[in-house]
Amino acid sequence: MAEYQFLSDEWIDAARKIRAEYEGQGTGARPVEVKANLVITEVPFKENGTIEAHLDTTGTGVDVDLGHLDDSQLKITLDYGTAKAILIEANAQAGMQAFMAGKIKVEGDMAKLMALQAAPPDATTEEVAKRLQEITA
Repeated sequence: MAEYQFLSDEWIDAARKIRAEYEGQGTGARPVEVKANLVITEVPFKENGTIEAHLDTTGTGVDVDLGHLDDSQLKITLDYGTAKAILIEANAQAGMQAFMAGKIKVEGDMAKLMALQAAPPDATTEEVAKRLQEITA
């Protein structure tokens, strides 16, 4: 299986295909609905070092894609390594440590972010997450 650098154009294309395979296959358990804009800094393959992306849990699982949403509830600024640790490796401890160290900045509805962190993923979300881990170098 091919592996791609997290958030590269190739990774985004592969992630979209994986999410499309699972469209409509949720277990019925309603996830916490969050729309967050992400500003990811220190991106190793970007000339300016920054990617604008978003996280959206209103569909199937957790959708991470490029660009900002007009109707986001919060904005999160974090570095590339921390974003990968949280979103791909599911390392909540890395996220908490980065937040406590001031490496993550949150603007907007912090309660939504806390609820998302506390919500258990459904089986479909876990399967999509596993597949995303498999394609990430």
